[in-house]
Amino acid sequence: MPRLALRRRTILLSALIVLIVSYCTLTLVTSRWMGPERFDLTADRLYTLSPGTRQIIDTVHRPLWLTLYFSQHATRDLPQWRSYEQRVAEMLQEMVARSHGRIHLQIVDPVPYSDDEAAAEGSGLTPISGGSNGERIFFGLVGSTRPSANDMAADFTADMPDDKHKGVVDRTLSIAFFDPAREAFLEYDIAKLLYQLSEPEKPRIGVISDLPVMGNPVEGTTPWAVMQQLQQLFEVDVLDADKLKKIDKNIQVLLLIHPKNLASDAQYALDQYVLGGGHLVVFVDPYAESDPAPLSEDSLAGTNNHSSNLPRLFADWGVAYSPDQVVLDRGRALQIELAGANLAHPAMLGLGTQELNRDDVVTASLQRVNVSTAGHFDLLPNANTRLIPLMQSSADAEVVPTQRVIDASGNPSSLLQGYQPQNQNYVIAARLRGPFVSAFPEFAKRPGHLTRSAPNTEVILVADTDLLTDRLWVETQNFLGQPLLSAFANNGDFISNLVDNLSGSSALLSIRGRSSSQRPFTRVDALRRAADRKFLQKKQELQSELADTKQRLSELQPAKGERDTSTSAEQKQEIEQFLQRQLAISKELRDVQHQLNAEIDALGLRLKVINIVLLPLLITLVGLLYGWRRTRRNRRERP
Repeated sequence: MPRLALRRRTILLSALIVLIVSYCTLTLVTSRWMGPERFDLTADRLYTLSPGTRQIIDTVHRPLWLTLYFSQHATRDLPQWRSYEQRVAEMLQEMVARSHGRIHLQIVDPVPYSDDEAAAEGSGLTPISGGSNGERIFFGLVGSTRPSANDMAADFTADMPDDKHKGVVDRTLSIAFFDPAREAFLEYDIAKLLYQLSEPEKPRIGVISDLPVMGNPVEGTTPWAVMQQLQQLFEVDVLDADKLKKIDKNIQVLLLIHPKNLASDAQYALDQYVLGGGHLVVFVDPYAESDPAPLSEDSLAGTNNHSSNLPRLFADWGVAYSPDQVVLDRGRALQIELAGANLAHPAMLGLGTQELNRDDVVTASLQRVNVSTAGHFDLLPNANTRLIPLMQSSADAEVVPTQRVIDASGNPSSLLQGYQPQNQNYVIAARLRGPFVSAFPEFAKRPGHLTRSAPNTEVILVADTDLLTDRLWVETQNFLGQPLLSAFANNGDFISNLVDNLSGSSALLSIRGRSSSQRPFTRVDALRRAADRKFLQKKQELQSELADTKQRLSELQPAKGERDTSTSAEQKQEIEQFLQRQLAISKELRDVQHQLNAEIDALGLRLKVINIVLLPLLITLVGLLYGWRRTRRNRRERP
């Protein structure tokens, strides 16, 4: 028996050693050659990359270097910022893990007066004040690419060592600051940066316009500020509508501005461009104040040659739009100066955060967009498309004939006469989501004719062209002899965001907003709201009794110059009663607060018992039950 027991012990020890060695070897092998398996157990799957983001990462064929700048030292007393930085860092780390070594991440703390701080500023990051000891807070992302080996060979000698090339940067883009208010679009913003870095060239956009948006070199006029802004970010091609028969597929976004009497060939080209997946933005206007054409002589009779429309395509897309209607909104009217007086113009609107779609990446960060004599869109009863508003009026708006607005140009206050708000939010700009069918079935036999678009094809509709003009969003100042543009509204940002969003790949467009990572204690919040209602009721009761007592005291106040001891005694009695009642109500308020705290503490105790006691106990019981059943089965199997 001793020899048999020793033999069993030796076998068990040997098996244990083999098991430990195997486990360590397996761990090293999987950590070195296999990606870690991840499980996202959050309610909204916050850490699971969307299919569009995964597609963008998988198509990155050149190494990308990302540097997350976050002021750790300056935010040591700001836990909300540190929590959001962890959220951003975890999102970036998830993307790095997905890239299989193509994306590299570095996290840097740009302490004051350091080279890292200078690098952050030089890369375009925008710090904010409010850190510990008054320090600035940097919280942004810088992405860069480096030339390939072929590019390096063209500029450097072939025998130059590789470490000499490490500091060479090809392209650099940045996210200036991670605003927690944009947390819903965190994944989109980072994915867009990756997509732009991986694209070797600027996206091409096309412009078709009956307005002088590109200026006139002969007359010495420069392009409108919004176009200058686009030219810095994109390759802009101006297309001639009169000669347009087909739109190049390489044009990623097409801006159609103020279309007036487009030829059939041009409309067919637009139709096929949209059906083929092209991104079209249509700007129409009931009254384009920047239209260079002189008003027709029949304008007094109701003829308006400053309007634009796209009737055939709109009807086919299921869009209801009338160039004979202008939206007025007295609650959003802009102040203008006319004949030395400041007037509110109800046809010139300043659309704020309540009128802008906070759930759309294009308008989520905008504060105000100014429009003038704008129209509105709606869907036809038989429409198969969806209209998703980007900008709309307030409910205190009404629609009036365009001619009435033209006639009131000298006295815009007259538009408020007989004003009747219609309690409706009129859509001024929107995404129109397909599917679309061709508006030209008679061309079905043409080679390459498309009859239907993909299900989620989009067209952007804007019922105003004046928002593109400089006067509604930017003013030019002279600085050291050079023109300096100073924006007072977000019109330019709106257009840039639109083109930026549409010029991305279909994968980028598919990335939608997410919920916040901050998980509120809903049960605790419900308890607090119930307590707040009780507090409000007690407060109102106290204020009511206080007012009644003051009124009673004023009635008991003796006349001036008189001394009435009975009245004074009655006053003292009233005051004493009031003080006693006030103490009683104060005690009730404290009781409500104590009850609230007791309920919250009880909820916390229950959660602690579940997490600390019940769950481990349940796991232990399951393990014991499994071990007991296994032991019992082994005993039965023994001979």
